[in-house]
Amino acid sequence: MPYEPDDYLSRHVQINGVDLNNKVDELSTLATPPGSPNLQLYREMLDTVIRMAQADRNRWDAKIMMQTLRELEHAFSTLEQFKRRRKVTVFGSARTPVDHPIYHLARDLGKTLAKHNLMVITGAGGGIMAAAHEGAGLDNSLGFNITLPFEQGANDTVRGSNNLLSFHFFFLRKLFFVKEADGLVLCPGGFGTLDEALEVLTLIQTGKSPLVPVILLDQPGGTFWTSALTFIRDQLQDNGYILPSDTRLVRLVLSPDEAAKEIAEFYSNFHSSRWLNERFVIRLNYALNEQAMQQLNNEFRDLCTQGDFQQQAYCESEQDEPELCNMTRLAFAFDGRNHGRLRELLDLVNQKHNWGKSA
Repeated sequence: MPYEPDDYLSRHVQINGVDLNNKVDELSTLATPPGSPNLQLYREMLDTVIRMAQADRNRWDAKIMMQTLRELEHAFSTLEQFKRRRKVTVFGSARTPVDHPIYHLARDLGKTLAKHNLMVITGAGGGIMAAAHEGAGLDNSLGFNITLPFEQGANDTVRGSNNLLSFHFFFLRKLFFVKEADGLVLCPGGFGTLDEALEVLTLIQTGKSPLVPVILLDQPGGTFWTSALTFIRDQLQDNGYILPSDTRLVRLVLSPDEAAKEIAEFYSNFHSSRWLNERFVIRLNYALNEQAMQQLNNEFRDLCTQGDFQQQAYCESEQDEPELCNMTRLAFAFDGRNHGRLRELLDLVNQKHNWGKSA
């Protein structure tokens, strides 16, 4: 990457001796609704585009940036209507035939998730993707298709509907598979499925993606995921490439009902999490009782860089999400490293006997 001076991002935007800062300020203000907290962010986006125009990058670079921004904006706009629904991304081979037991398993999975009011996200293709959407039905399906000159076309459930998004770039498609997911179920598949599995685990392990349930689904007696987990334990864990607790980030199940139960239990008390003023905040549907708090401080103190776990109420710093103001917060100075242990902590938080009164 070429060297850029330290003031690269903050330098004045000029062209032919004319300072464009005032014009960028004016355009940003005109385009943004009054009082929006995002005004400065939009202004910085415009600055970025202008800097690229000034540099007059090659056409391929310019087209990448244009297509990326266009696809992002379209996806954000389309998905806004589904914002308040929990969603589960299902991965698996596009080459699974309709008479294969795994196909029937994926179709039952889609039906089961829909019964739990969970939307099913897939890559919109055939095989496992078609099966999961077939089971869920259009109203409970979202398809993130990839534009290819061969092989991939949208399946019958989502084709031609408003529940289908088509992406030109794989990296954007993969972003939304994870960004929109409140849970992920992985069925047996090929390179693509393994790629998604390892990427998702890497993102969660490193804290780049929120912690969500990651479920490996196989048929009874199947060896696809058991063989993969054996490799992970023998080669990755035993050689110190991952922590022993990292294996807690995934759960192996052998039926759609088990998969749905894992997801339901994950959100039985845990609602969501965020970083706030250098503290990690877990939103709870139910406050924890005193005994549970003592157990957390005794057994999970290793997750804290300082202090202990504390329950607290909604504070003014969270005004960007007022709809969640009634929830109890479990806050602590998380080290941001061991997300496998964090998953174990959430298992304790979700045990009903540890709950106090409703938040």
